[in-house]
Amino acid sequence: MKSIFYKYRKFFGVLLVFSIITIYLFYVALKPSKSLPLFNPSDVNPELVDSTVQYISKYHTIADFSFVNQNGKTITQKDYEGKVYVADFFFTTCGSICPKMTTNLADVQKAIINNPKVMLLSHTVFPETDSVPVLKAYAVKNGVIDSKWNLVTGDKKEIYTMARKSYLAVKMGKPSELYDMVHTENFVLVDTQKRVRGFYDGTNKEDIKRLIEDINFLSNE
Repeated sequence: MKSIFYKYRKFFGVLLVFSIITIYLFYVALKPSKSLPLFNPSDVNPELVDSTVQYISKYHTIADFSFVNQNGKTITQKDYEGKVYVADFFFTTCGSICPKMTTNLADVQKAIINNPKVMLLSHTVFPETDSVPVLKAYAVKNGVIDSKWNLVTGDKKEIYTMARKSYLAVKMGKPSELYDMVHTENFVLVDTQKRVRGFYDGTNKEDIKRLIEDINFLSNE
């Protein structure tokens, strides 16, 4: 019996290796590949979504926009055409979560600096005070690279509309004050087809790490 085993041990060894490789290949083939969800207004906390679009459950995309950046240049959807980008809402005098969000978004900027497919877009929720010179000073202070990151201001109604109807990321302020906004810590990931693909806590380092991984995934699709 022992002599038979030794006679065929090479065969059994090859068979074992072949079996292991086959099982591994089946595992790789059947393992689900990474994917990111598509977010529509109906998927998001209603507090962050304008009531007129809360019913939308599919085909949601970012609407066209036109704002002015820290250099006085008009920024539109065309500047982000075919790009993966991260959007957020802030104001320059915010002393609570904004400094941490800005620092973390600067880290994202470092991570995507050599990736031409990715950009950043920050909207002020206080355009009445965050003028172009104010945004420029804030940009310089925080190491904003103009080719990668636009800080934009504009008509408050238009910013409010984008925040609550497109990016689904800002709470309504005082009902008595039309277009009042309470920005959140949300960073919003948008793909090349203008679809919302993720929300991330801009104050949380683990979420920033996840955001960078998801940016790389989308830009390599």
